[in-house]
Amino acid sequence: MKFGTKAIHAGIEPDPVTGAIMTPIYQTSTYVQKSLGEHPVYAYARSQNPTRTALQDNLAALENGKHGICFSSGVAAIDAVVKLLNPGDEIISTNDLYGGTYRLFTQVYERYGIKFKFVPMSEAENIAAHITEKTKMIWVETPTNPMMNIIDIAAVAKLTAGYQLILAVDNTFASPYLQNPLDLGADIVMHSATKYLGGHSDVVMGALVVNDDELAQKLGFIQNACGAVPGPQDCFLVLRGIKTLHLRMERHSQNGKTIAAYLKNHPKVAKVYWPGFEDHPNHAIARKQMRDFGGMISFSLVGNRQADAKKVMESFQIFALAESLGGVESLCGHPATMTHASIPKEDREKVGLVDSLIRLSVGVEDAEDLKNDLAQALGKV
Repeated sequence: MKFGTKAIHAGIEPDPVTGAIMTPIYQTSTYVQKSLGEHPVYAYARSQNPTRTALQDNLAALENGKHGICFSSGVAAIDAVVKLLNPGDEIISTNDLYGGTYRLFTQVYERYGIKFKFVPMSEAENIAAHITEKTKMIWVETPTNPMMNIIDIAAVAKLTAGYQLILAVDNTFASPYLQNPLDLGADIVMHSATKYLGGHSDVVMGALVVNDDELAQKLGFIQNACGAVPGPQDCFLVLRGIKTLHLRMERHSQNGKTIAAYLKNHPKVAKVYWPGFEDHPNHAIARKQMRDFGGMISFSLVGNRQADAKKVMESFQIFALAESLGGVESLCGHPATMTHASIPKEDREKVGLVDSLIRLSVGVEDAEDLKNDLAQALGKV
């Protein structure tokens, strides 16, 4: 199947009882068993739920993987990945990543003896200098949040294979429509399904997709044993959202291109970060491993004053000031005080995350309306 067909049909079967074309919401905590000692597929809803099973199968197909595993949030999915390791083990992570991931790594798991190194990954071969006998995993975001840096997944996969390390890739910004890390050699793909997969800002969920059976078994055990599972209503909402993922991502990418070009030529904008620009660092890698460049854009203002960024964001009429991203509606955020506030200022600024940086999640509205909204808001500073 091509992607658009998989989005609608993969892993989805009509309800066997009624023939309903939409997967039912199995709103139940437990299931009646026929006899003592017989172990049915569905026994208790923390372990399995038919609505969740359909979603997990669908997500696996979208990422060209064998096993999908869903969690109650994106951070819960990352949490499960870290639980594959033991005290004393080490993760090497990109130094530009989602603040919630950084917080989980440094403020939760460092207390339990897992070590983290945050290094630039624009050149994959530079990672090797940081690998030790304690290194067990490489954690990658690409494009990164919020600086839109591009990391060569295939090159990092070649490196991790040589050292027998696990390669985990946060694919949230790209979605399975734009990028498939498993095809490039990754071992684990992670999504905040809250974002583009759900696509309508009405659900919180995370997901992992893997090919390796043993790895899937370990993560499935963690999912059940630790219990950070999504409810059936949320699974239904993400299944519904995925049916239009390909259509939405096409429009997000189209609008993103228009808005990025507009911002690049605006006199009050200092820098624009969008991987579709030919002069964007690692643009050639983005062209190779992505189908398009998406609707995530960051930009900074001339003068780099946080007060100016505040004025712009409070002046928007269409772009809504809010956490999160990936919905049909356009959002703006201030990483330094919102999504990345847990990262020390000096570390933020090392990667270019300055006080005037604004992150846009460009929605699927009319592009001219979005440009006009930017024009009037930027005109206030």
